[in-house]
Parts: sequence; structure tokens; C-alpha cells
Amino acid sequence: MGERVVATEFTGADRTRFRERLRAGFEVFRRMLAEDRFERGRTLMGVELELDLVDPFGRPVMVNQDVLSRIASRDFQTELGQFNLEVNIAPHKLVGTVFSELAEELRTSMAYADRQARAAGARILMIGILPTLDEAHMVVENFSAEDRYFLLNDEIAQVRGEDFLVEIDGVERLRTTFASIMPEACNTSVQFHLQVSPETFAPAWNAAQALAGVQVALGANSPFLFGRELWAETRIPLFEQATDFRVEELAAQGVRPRVWFGERWISSPLDLFEENLRYFTALLPVSSDEDPEKVLAEGGIPHLPELRLHNGTVYRWNRPVYDVARGKPHLRVENRVLPAGPTVVDVLANAAFFYGCVKALMEDPDPVWAHLSFEDAARNLHNAARHGLAAQLEWRRDEHEGSLPVRELVLTELLPAARRGLDALGIDPRDRDEFLGIIEGRCETGRNGSTWLSGRFHRLVGEEGLDRAAALERLTIEYADLMITGAPAHTWKVG
Repeated sequence: MGERVVATEFTGADRTRFRERLRAGFEVFRRMLAEDRFERGRTLMGVELELDLVDPFGRPVMVNQDVLSRIASRDFQTELGQFNLEVNIAPHKLVGTVFSELAEELRTSMAYADRQARAAGARILMIGILPTLDEAHMVVENFSAEDRYFLLNDEIAQVRGEDFLVEIDGVERLRTTFASIMPEACNTSVQFHLQVSPETFAPAWNAAQALAGVQVALGANSPFLFGRELWAETRIPLFEQATDFRVEELAAQGVRPRVWFGERWISSPLDLFEENLRYFTALLPVSSDEDPEKVLAEGGIPHLPELRLHNGTVYRWNRPVYDVARGKPHLRVENRVLPAGPTVVDVLANAAFFYGCVKALMEDPDPVWAHLSFEDAARNLHNAARHGLAAQLEWRRDEHEGSLPVRELVLTELLPAARRGLDALGIDPRDRDEFLGIIEGRCETGRNGSTWLSGRFHRLVGEEGLDRAAALERLTIEYADLMITGAPAHTWKVG
């Protein structure tokens, strides 16, 4: 949800000043690219994981401040709702046994956080959308107690000028409205970061865009929202709608949505930052004291706070990131399409597949985006979100024309590509085989977190005779118990 913000309201002068400083920062960014000022030669990855807090009955509990005070670690932060947390894993070199190392770090962090949460009457859950959330939880009183969330809500709501509509037609149908962006807090995700050099940014981003639908089909884990069964990965349409500032007329005029897949393959990181300036007004126009032109002229490294803040309020599924670490500026692709969970090894399997595929696809002399239209890539995302592992996706290659089952695509083309990519990165073969084996297991069994949640829910209702509310509570607790075992979700039994 962006940088920390200290303000209570914004004036017209604030917006004008911010726009001017944003444009100045963009020109400095352009100059830094032209003068090759960026760090290169370091292939780093990072992980951000969002979590839910539930009570002993699997219902959301609004205690994130209490839990954070007990955890007392800067690695854990608030998210939009008081039932949300986020844990950030420090960047790692993408080499060797990094995935097993990260798995151990995450297991240790999660176990510690869960112990602290239990002391506050809660437990930690990794899931895309908590099944027990209902519309009564979607009130501003349940925002986390930080100004930036209230400010962001006020700005988006003011631009929209009417209630937010959430309308999703899936296995069942949902149509409802809300006065705030609180439904966005229902989405708990995992973000993968990949540091790249300026010249490899465009192929890395294009590869991530081409993969987005496949990732969602494989990793779907969010079939329920407000008591209804909707899409395999309901997070995708919910996120697009929950913060949509456009009323019908603005959408009809072609105004771009804040949650955005994009509209074209790119040739430079400038393409994305320039689109952000051209199409999106500032939501949080907080100006800094930095003079980026002066800093650069004096041999320093500008942090470009306005550029970064504005970029953080455009919610691309694959977001470009400018940052400064160890006194050096760098570029990252932030992959944002996947839900959290179901287990630590599932999260790291998703990571291994993503990084391996991106590496292979971006270095392919005949890249997939030369054959796949951008419109088809966008449609793939929504087809995958709706149908999960049963989706048919477009993937135009010499050997594949038109759509084909996602499981076939992964088994025949993308898993071999991921293996090649991980080998090229220098990933230990045991790590490669362990985590890609989980992806292979999902394809062979047709099971992932979403299929287990849906299948188990229907067993609880149909065979055990539970009513819907009781079934969703039981489902959530069973899921939480299985999450702790660490066994990948494709091995979980429905019966």
C-alpha cells in the first residue's frame, strides 16, 4: 500500500508541487538510464508474504497491532486490515540452495509469529482469501491504525464519488457495494522480487506478463468470498474492483484502472514509468525535500521519493520498482499475481517456477511475446483466475497454436523451461527437483489449494450436513492445521 505517509489532507498546491517534482524525478530517472548509473551483475530475489489472523473458530480477528507488538521485529508489518500482517524476507542471491534456505527462514518466521499470535488469542494463516470473512467485516473501523490507509481510502473514494461495486459471476454469483476500499484487505498475496540490469528489465517484465495466467492457474488458492464460491482465484477480480476509482462513464471513456495488467509489451523500463505519469493522477501527493537533479550532479544517488511513491499506488500485476540499496540504484520486477499459501513449500515451489521460467523465457532468442498477443496474455490471467488448473490458455509457439490445457502447457513446455532457467542461475539440482516437483505434482493430480478448499467444502456440506457458515469455519481450521504440517497442498486428502 505504498510508503509511510504523514499527512492529514492535501491541497491543490500540494498536488501541483507533487506533479512538478514527480516529472523532475522521472527526467532524472531517464538520465540515469541513459548514463548507465544502475547496479548490474547481481541477480537477487526477495519475498513479501501477506498473512491473516484468525480466532479459534477460523474467523478473522482484529489484533494485528497487538500481535506486531509481541513479535517486535521489523520484518513484520501491518497491511490494510487489522486481521492482516506482512512478513518481508531479506533479499537473497538467486543461486545454490536459496529455495531450501528461504523455506527454512519462512518456517522459522511463521512459527515464531504464530506463537506470538496465539498469546493474543489468534493464529497465523496463509491463504488467498479467508473463507470466513463476511460483509460485516468490511468497515473502516477495521483498517489498520496508520494514516496512509485512511488517506488512500479517502483519496480513492473521493475520486470515485460513489460506492465501490464488487460483482463476480462464478460458481455462484456475488453483487454488492461498499463505501470504502476495505474489501481489498480480503486479498492476501505473495510478491516475488527479481533484481535485473536495465537492459534485461524489459524481457524479464515481458516474460513475467506472459507467465501471469499460468502462475495463477497453478497457484490458485481463493475460491470463496463472503460465503460464496466464485472463481478458482477470486483475488484477481476482487483486487481489480475493490480499488477501482472509475465509475461507468470513466471506464467507458478508456480511463485506465488502478489495478492494471497493462496494454503492451515493452522495450524499456521507461515505458512503464512514463505510462504511470501519463495515465494516473497522484493519490498521495506527499512531496519530499530531495532535489534529485542536484544530488545527481554532485555525484550522489537520488532516491526519487515522488517517483517511488506514485509508482507504489499503481497496482500493476507485475510492477516496476526503482530502489536504492547499499548506496546503489537498481531495478526490480515485482510479481504480484499469486495468493499466499497454502504452505511454505508451496510458496517456494511457486517461486522456483517463476524465477526459472522468467530466466529461460527472457533469454529465448525467439521469445513467447513475439507470438502471443498482449491481449491474449491479459485474457489468460482472467481465464486462469476463473478456472484454475482446468483453464485453457493461449500460448502461440511453433509447436502450439491457439489454446491448450494449462496442465499440458506446464508439463510439456514450461517445466522443462523452468529447469533450464534454474540450471542457468546455478540453483542446486536438489532444490530444483524438490520444488519443481511440487508444480509437477499439481499438474499430474489436478489439485492445488483452491481445488482442496472447494472439494472439502462440498464434502462438509454434502456428506457431513454442516450449514454453510459452519462448513466454512471448519474448512478454515482444517486448512490451518494442514498448513502447519507443511505437506504440499496437492497431497492433501479431501475425504
